[in-house]
Amino acid sequence: MRPTARDLAEAAGVSLATVDRVLNERPNVSPKAARSVAEAIERIGFMRNPAAVALARNKTYRFRFVLPTSGDQYLAELIARAGEATEALRADSTDVEAVQIAMSDPHHVAKYLTAIDHETVDGVAVMAPESPQVRDAMLRLVERGVRVVQFLSGQERLESADYVGVDNFAAGATAGKITGRFLCERPGKIMVVAETMMALDSIQRRLGFDSIINAQFPHLESLPSLETYGDEKRADLIIRRTLEHNPDTVAVYVLSSEARIPLTAVWNTQGARALTVVAHERTPFSEQALMDERIDAVIAQDPGHAVRSALRILRARSDHREPLASQERIRIEVLLKENLQFD
Repeated sequence: MRPTARDLAEAAGVSLATVDRVLNERPNVSPKAARSVAEAIERIGFMRNPAAVALARNKTYRFRFVLPTSGDQYLAELIARAGEATEALRADSTDVEAVQIAMSDPHHVAKYLTAIDHETVDGVAVMAPESPQVRDAMLRLVERGVRVVQFLSGQERLESADYVGVDNFAAGATAGKITGRFLCERPGKIMVVAETMMALDSIQRRLGFDSIINAQFPHLESLPSLETYGDEKRADLIIRRTLEHNPDTVAVYVLSSEARIPLTAVWNTQGARALTVVAHERTPFSEQALMDERIDAVIAQDPGHAVRSALRILRARSDHREPLASQERIRIEVLLKENLQFD
């Protein structure tokens, strides 16, 4: 059976009241008694119920999602899932908020993260492009006692902060395999479109995609990445020019999380040419395009699972517990018209 507080008091040779004061960090405990309780905890394997700890300390966990201002429908989905979590966890002494900031300037992002007060925020889940400035700001947060999760987009060499999201190299490789298989022996070029290649997830997806296309489909050529920066006019211009200068384009791969802007530009320009289209993330736009057979496949990750996983990890780290790795693993999902309607 799991040891109780009474068992702990007996093992430490102190009163139950002293155990309560030690566990809940209350005053009037001698160093000797605190040491005895700590040693007994290790000796008998005592573990506290996190909910009971929060209740006893009258503690509220305060977690924040730091999200970009651009992201269209997929970002709206993440914000909605964070809102659901806010309502669901309120009774569990957990406050969740989502804030949006411009991510184009890494110095601006770093300044925002640096200003987070560890007295008012227990943990943050940050979705930001990779940069030395942002990585260092997140590291300083960890050093100040704020729990940090790299949310969907990670930072290189930041092992001290957990990552929530799919393996983006594998996601890109999956997209490459699907694109090549759908095209069969048809030769030609593949247009690759991203919102920005500053994001580590975009870089990793591109590397994974190229690894499969180059190794397994030598009759296909991946064009240099186009960056839309979430701007519709820019997307229209660069995609139109690319299709005009590459009439042998046979496929489009959208590797960012939002496909609406680039694919609208593609469809406005492609004319009668048949294009295989593979994109990332499930949104109302990508769902409808799958059903209309304008997108062939979507590589997705469950945004609700990602939000819940980030919160579970922040809670576990706040309680000095190890998260359950198998529960927090985000799976790569492949959506087609044929399986979407049964989902």
